[in-house]
Amino acid sequence: MLNKIRIKVRGYHLDLFQHVNNARYLEFIEEGRWAFFDEFFDKDDWMQQDLVWPVVNININFKSEANFGDLLEVQTRYAKIGNRSVTMQQTIINVETNTTVVEADVTYVCFSKAAKAAIPFPDDFRQKVEQSIAEFE
Repeated sequence: MLNKIRIKVRGYHLDLFQHVNNARYLEFIEEGRWAFFDEFFDKDDWMQQDLVWPVVNININFKSEANFGDLLEVQTRYAKIGNRSVTMQQTIINVETNTTVVEADVTYVCFSKAAKAAIPFPDDFRQKVEQSIAEFE
């Protein structure tokens, strides 16, 4: 599954150099992940479980700048799954120029609130993620 959302660059996204501030890209990719989760999960199910999904690593590569008024598309998908962690691949594209602005890998873990520890993914979740990854192989 590949989720896509669009974000228009506003004045408050800009830094002193008049392009999107690097910290804003973290917000853009977070918005992309939440939109992905809205589509991927049953909202009444996944937020009610004992599980939470803390981010443990973000690797972000800035490829080109984005400026005021640009329309950006945040593309989000699962890239790989381990025993307790899963990595999402996210790309931000400038819609008008089809230029890659950002590439990011975001890893998070399956964490049990009760156990206060990372735990192996439930089988149903693992199967759903593996199926989603297989769509791109």
